[in-house]
Amino acid sequence: MPPTLASLVQHSALRLTVRAGADRLATPVRWAHVSELADPVPYLEGGELLLVTAMTLDAEDPEAMRRYVRRLAGAGVVGLGFAIGVNYDDIPDALLEAAREADFPLLAVPRRTPFLAISKAVSAAIAADQYRAVTAGFEAQRELTRAALTGGAAAVVARLAAHVDGWAAVYDRSGAVTAAAPEWAARRAARLTAEVTRLWERPAPGSAVVADTGDDRVELQSLGTGRTARGILAVGTGAAPGTAERYAVHSAVALLTLVGERSRSLQEAERRLGAAVLGMLLSGEPDHARAVAGDLYGTLLDAPFRLLIAEPAGDAAPATGGGEAGDGSPLQDLADALEAAASRAGEALLAVPTGADRLVVLATDGGAVLAECARAHTAREADETRVAAGLSAPAGPSAAGTAYQQAEQALSVARRRGLALVEHQELASGSIVPLLADDAVRAFAQGMLRDLYAHDATGRGDLVASLRAWLSRHGQWDAAAADLGVHRHTLRYRMRRVEEILGRSLDDPDVRMELWLALKSSPGPGPAARPAKP
Repeated sequence: MPPTLASLVQHSALRLTVRAGADRLATPVRWAHVSELADPVPYLEGGELLLVTAMTLDAEDPEAMRRYVRRLAGAGVVGLGFAIGVNYDDIPDALLEAAREADFPLLAVPRRTPFLAISKAVSAAIAADQYRAVTAGFEAQRELTRAALTGGAAAVVARLAAHVDGWAAVYDRSGAVTAAAPEWAARRAARLTAEVTRLWERPAPGSAVVADTGDDRVELQSLGTGRTARGILAVGTGAAPGTAERYAVHSAVALLTLVGERSRSLQEAERRLGAAVLGMLLSGEPDHARAVAGDLYGTLLDAPFRLLIAEPAGDAAPATGGGEAGDGSPLQDLADALEAAASRAGEALLAVPTGADRLVVLATDGGAVLAECARAHTAREADETRVAAGLSAPAGPSAAGTAYQQAEQALSVARRRGLALVEHQELASGSIVPLLADDAVRAFAQGMLRDLYAHDATGRGDLVASLRAWLSRHGQWDAAAADLGVHRHTLRYRMRRVEEILGRSLDDPDVRMELWLALKSSPGPGPAARPAKP
């Protein structure tokens, strides 16, 4: 604790007595300053104990003393020490009354106590307080270091919360709380998502004090060595941290950064191993892949998994190829979110970035990682993501190559349809027609049917509707004619006209297939198919 007026009064060698403001002696003293100026305020910073002999003061003028005391109090002066037996045998009544009216601490300094002794006492107390703070800070640093070596980030957070007599939490790139202490702090930290997101958007290193209406003051600190933070530390205290607490927070930031960088190095090594495992799986060597995977990825290969391929979507796509997905890239954000989900659920995850424009992921079927993918799908609906992804059907190690092809096909559909995530099972269980809904297919359909639409536009028949009815009835004349409400001979004549106009035989199954798909994909006759009005 810094020195206070009370501690100075209790200092036996100083022999100070309190003459006014006895209920405000707990105020800390930043320094002791001597000034005989009638107005010393311009030369003060606040927090001083002002020492005077009243050499130049009109100490017996009540109004002058009221102004003098008000000026000192307004400038943050914590008290006034008045020398007895120098210019006045006792404190003048005017000054004493002014101090009592303002409840301003007024101390009587006996002649035998030099002002220098008071200054030395204040200086020594400040130095002792700083030494205690530094010593406590070093002790906190030692304890936090031991915690980092033995228990990782969670242990560091627990020791930090104890040192600051508050709470602490760490957030990962996805904004999830990965460590918190005490136990209830996770709920408190979860309410700061918006403030944490704003700090993520600023270059690292960064910090922010969160204005709070509760009982705590929360400070956020970014973690990491680059311009992109790897995590964020939140520290909640009842008041602004003191010197010792500040040492502890700074030590925790450094240690959590080191722990994070160490974890990042391990993650890079795991990714290189994962790339080797994935390469073996896709090369049709599941036994070798399982041997290399060991305990790290072995559980992933023991149960059905799904393969996901993700690429930047739309404007988020990289301008040039090559290189790894960098900090803050859409793929890096996705990888961080999936790894955080896997870590929280205790699942194995294989995520391999292949250059700057692709991320390949193997995840347990039905696990937390795939649930995170579904969340990303929903986020895409609200334009909150910049990634397109394709997801395979469940597969095992021997079918990894097939799963990769399925994910590729699903990714292609996701890109064409502007979706964040498409599952291959959706393609297999749905209709093929929606997959053809793009400009190239529609142009093909219109070109193929243009002459039939032009014929019908002249009023000489209804070839397009007849063709659709005939194809939908699989070439059954009577059933198709009944649908159209015409004689079967009329329908036969129309189908011959279709063959003549198109120059293609309806006996060819490929022709029938192309015409059916064209009819399903065509929006109707184009402008050129309509004859000019007379």
